[in-house]
Parts: sequence; structure tokens; C-alpha cells
Amino acid sequence: MAGADGGGAARLTGSGLPILQLPDHAGRFRQTEFRFPFAVCPLSSPAGSGGSIDMDMRRNSPWLALVILTAISTVGFVDRIVVNVLVEPIKAEFSLTDQQVSLMGVAFTILNVGVGLVIARYAERVRRLSLISVGTLLWSGATAICGWAGGWVHLLAARMGVGLGEAIGLPSLQSVISDYFPANKRGLAISVLMLAPPVGAFIGFVGGGWIAQEFSWRFTFLIAAIPGVFLAAFAWFLVKEPTRGAHDPGAGDDVPPITQVLARLFALPSARNLVIGSALAAMLGFGLNYFFTSLMIRQFEVGLAEAGLYSGLIASLPAAVSVIVSGMLGDRLGEKNPAAYALVPAFCLILGGPIYALAITRDDLGLLLGLVSVATFLNFGYLGITFAALQNLMHPRMRATCTAVLNVVYGIASALGPFLLGSLSDHFALGYGEVRGLTIAMAITGALYVWAGLHYLLAARNYRADLASTKGGGEGEISA
Repeated sequence: MAGADGGGAARLTGSGLPILQLPDHAGRFRQTEFRFPFAVCPLSSPAGSGGSIDMDMRRNSPWLALVILTAISTVGFVDRIVVNVLVEPIKAEFSLTDQQVSLMGVAFTILNVGVGLVIARYAERVRRLSLISVGTLLWSGATAICGWAGGWVHLLAARMGVGLGEAIGLPSLQSVISDYFPANKRGLAISVLMLAPPVGAFIGFVGGGWIAQEFSWRFTFLIAAIPGVFLAAFAWFLVKEPTRGAHDPGAGDDVPPITQVLARLFALPSARNLVIGSALAAMLGFGLNYFFTSLMIRQFEVGLAEAGLYSGLIASLPAAVSVIVSGMLGDRLGEKNPAAYALVPAFCLILGGPIYALAITRDDLGLLLGLVSVATFLNFGYLGITFAALQNLMHPRMRATCTAVLNVVYGIASALGPFLLGSLSDHFALGYGEVRGLTIAMAITGALYVWAGLHYLLAARNYRADLASTKGGGEGEISA
């Protein structure tokens, strides 16, 4: 039975293919023969139903949606970041330099940034859970293909496929969650969604490192591909499309042009500085995480599994706690002072940068790991709270596009981080050796978190006024 949430209804044809009633952006329903993108279980009509079937497995449950979509985002991050723990074996097999091996990040980004923006505009008008399901299946398949790569170029092409799948599946996640949770609860909800990077890092580093050491780096990719197939089915069958703007009174159904999305992101002073600060932090974080396992192996001569364990623990537990705590602080302090959504990460980054620079130069492994854990707790506090702050500035039908634009920015940052750090490492290696050169490069990179923190301070100065101006423009116009 069709509903306002966009869930639609279905009946079966004589051939067993479902006919779905899907709403368009104006709310009108049309019949479409749908060929499901992957076979999970056959659709069959119960006896005596006359061939009609309701999609009643889908639940309008905010927390069910949050759990499943967080799991999908986590698997996406695993499939994205697992290459970090595989740098050394891949580098050895294909005889690469640090700069060359960093091109796996560039390959991921090439299709991810462009296609993601196109898909996001489409997502403002159609059922977002369908895109999430299909994209998850596609990037999982591409991850498996990485394990079958016959050469370096083949591996780069497969990484491009992973980027393409994530461009289809991920931009709608924050939009869906924002329609399930009201503004005063989005800080925590999106922070839970943003547990994907730290939890994904733990799974990717620890699990990936162990599998690569016990079996091979190729087998690691094959195992990493499996969960996404099941989660794609869960999103399709269990999560109901939420009503757009359910918690944003006065928001219209028209889709604002992309120029208005860009205006909110880059013309509003607070949003602009939030984007710049978070992009810098993301670039630095991707670079440091990319080479952290390599530093453990080169400087302390630990095995791949042990290095992956250290990398996973440091990149996951402190970061996960930080993401949740900062989101809760933002929601609590933001009720009285919205600038808290920028001040919390500003404090964390300005303090965390120097601690990381000090930590990474320590010769004692225990001291290094302890200080890096403290720095990681501080330097990852920007994740969830930044996305919540930016989503609160958006019209409901801007949110998928906003996420896609940010993915373009962060995608470029994620490619530049490893590439610039790898290039800096190669430069210092000429005078200081491979081990010391990487250490110096990582120390310089870590110190730059202070730069990111300064942009958050600038954002805090204007956030309250900018938030008020966006609430005054019902259809996405920025009011004076």
C-alpha cells in the first residue's frame, strides 16, 4: 500500500517479476517493472492473496535505520581503508615507491568525486534506500575484484570501481538519517553514523593485517567484500524511506538548484570554514593513517599482523569515543550556543596536532602508541559534529547533494593526503633514510592539525547568525 514515506507497493507479474508503484518527486505514483539488482530471495505471493504483496518488512524505525546504515558506512570505510594495511606487501609485489603506492587513493577518488555529485542530485528526487543498496553491492563486487588483480594497473582500475560504488551508495546516508532525527538530536545520530571511520579502521587494520599475514593481501580483499552483499539486502528489505523534511517544518518539496547548495556551503562564512577545516583534517588523517602501519614495520620491525593491530586499536577506540563525545557535547552545548558545534572540534584539533607531532618522533614504542592514542582522540573529534552542523544549515532536499559535494572535497583530500605525505617521505628519505624520512614527514603532517583548528574558530564566530539566516529562507534561499 502506497504511503507518504515513499515506500510504494508491489504486485507480481505472471513471470514472477515485481511491479512496483514508485512515487516521483511530485508525489504521483507510477507503475514500474523492477528487476532486483541481485538475487537474495525469491518474491512470492502468499496463498489466496491474488498475486499481491506488501513491502511490510520495511520498518519506519529511526534506530533500525541508523544501525543498518552505520554498518553499511562502516563496510564502505573498511573496503576503502583496507589498502592502508596492505601497502607493504603490495609495494613489494609490484616494486613500487611510496609515491606510487599512494596512487591507490587517487584511483579511488577519480570516479568517486564526479559520479557522487550526479547521483546525489538524483537522490534528492527518488528513493534513497534503493541507491544505497545498489551502490553497496557494486563496491563490494569491486573490492573482490581487487583480490583478483593481475597487475598494478588492474588493481588501480578495481580501486576506481570501489570508488564508483561508494559514489552511488554513500551520499544519501546522512540525508536519510537527517529525515529520521530532529535537529536537536542529529549531532548524536550523525556521530553514530560517523563511527564508521574508527570502527572501519579497526576492522580494516586488525582484520586485514591478520588475514594478509596468515593468507595473502589478495585474500584480504575477497573477505572484505562479503559483508556488503548482506547489508545491501538488509537496507533494501528492512529500512523504510523516511518522509523528507519530517523534522523541518516549512520546508517545501521543490528541489533547490545546486547553486543554492554551493551558496550555503561556500558563501556562508561558518559553513565555508567548517568545510575548509574538516577537509584539512581529513587530508591529514588519511595521510597519517595510510603510512602508520608502514612506520611500525620500518622503525620497530614488527610483523604485519602486529602492526595492523596497533594501527587498528589506535585508529578505532580513541576515535570512536571522541566522535560520540563530541557529538553529545555539540547537542548539549549547542542548545544555548550553536557555536559549540564549531568550538568543540576547534579545541580538539589545536591541542591534538602538537601532541601527534611529539608522539610520532618517540623511539619507545609504548610511549609512541600512548601519545598517538591521545592525539587521535582529539584529532577525530571533528567528524560527526561537523556533518551535523552542516546538515542543520541545509534544506531537506539539499542534504544528499551537500553530502556529495563534501565527498568531492574529502575525496580530493583523501587522495592528496597519502600522495603529499608519500612525496614528503621520499624527499626526506634522500637525506635521512627511509625510516627517519617517513617519521619527519608524519611529524610535520600531524602538526598541521592546528591549521584546521583555526578554521573551526573562524566558523564559530558566524554559526549562530548563519543558522538563523537559513531558517528564514523556506525554499533554500539564504535570507539576510
